[in-house]
Amino acid sequence: MTERDEYWMQRAIEEAKKAEAIREVPIGAVIVKNDEMIASAYNLRETTQNAVTHAELLAIEKACDAVGSWRLEDTTLYVTLEPCPMCSGAILLSRVDRVVYGARDPKAGCAGSLMNLLEDDRFNHRCEVVPDVLGEVCGQMLTDFFRGLREEKKLKKQMLKDPD
Repeated sequence: MTERDEYWMQRAIEEAKKAEAIREVPIGAVIVKNDEMIASAYNLRETTQNAVTHAELLAIEKACDAVGSWRLEDTTLYVTLEPCPMCSGAILLSRVDRVVYGARDPKAGCAGSLMNLLEDDRFNHRCEVVPDVLGEVCGQMLTDFFRGLREEKKLKKQMLKDPD
């Protein structure tokens, strides 16, 4: 982990805050090449009701447009939550060299938690993985978001039970 990793993770956190502002799960991603951000995105799954609109996939799509190729060689993807299997597959297939993530995902993480697709030597491409960069900040954002949803749900349930 470097100071630059923390700097770019802060940019991913800013993207995650954009998601949170529209009541999306606060996950953000940025893709950097030659110390320049070439793409950024945040989770839009609830907004689009489309299972593939994860922050990483949206950022990969934008980065491919920016470089004019499906090959994202010499890039680093920064994401606030450990990539899931779907995103890990897209990361590998787009040839991202390095993945830096914030919070671990014990339920779906495929960059070290459940498995490590990104560094599996059975694939023809592998990524360097740097976990836990500003992980506490990223994890707390998710914890607070889901706590707020649960509290909101509980309050609505109480109001239905006792409308006065």
